[in-house]
Amino acid sequence: MDDKELVALVKEGNNDAFSSLYRQYWGKVYNFSKLYIRSAQEVEEIVQEVFVKVWETRDRLDEAENFKGYLFIITRNLIFNNFRKSFNEDFYKVSVLDAIEESSCNIEEEIIANNLKEYIDQLIKEMPARQKEVFSLSRENHLSYKEIAGKLDISEKTVERHINEALKYLKRNIKLLSLFMLA
Repeated sequence: MDDKELVALVKEGNNDAFSSLYRQYWGKVYNFSKLYIRSAQEVEEIVQEVFVKVWETRDRLDEAENFKGYLFIITRNLIFNNFRKSFNEDFYKVSVLDAIEESSCNIEEEIIANNLKEYIDQLIKEMPARQKEVFSLSRENHLSYKEIAGKLDISEKTVERHINEALKYLKRNIKLLSLFMLA
């Protein structure tokens, strides 16, 4: 039987005719797919998909058309779809990995910042009482030197001295921490 007769029988749902077309063309579809796809497993999947597609669309087959050409078009489209799918999956995987890497860096930075804040808070707690009070009013309550001086009944020069001493103390201890962390 020639292709036209086999296609006509397949169109009617004849399994034997389909099997005959499969045996006749699977090697050609396989070899064509191998030109574009390296994985033998993926090539076999393409071949299987091609013939499943032929069977599923058998009612639209036209025995007057070139069956080899029809197989070629289906195979080509499935290969292109496979490339597109693979490209999108690879792009998605890379995007997800980048996002995870970026978020883990952000998490690490956040942890470092939180640890540093806790360390600074601890240093502030260790300051002399008046120095701690002046520093807190300045940094946490955002009061000016003049407001702090009025509130604590001390001179602005004394406020300035306490702030300067507190900042020197913090800088000195933060430098020690950074030297310790880099070692």
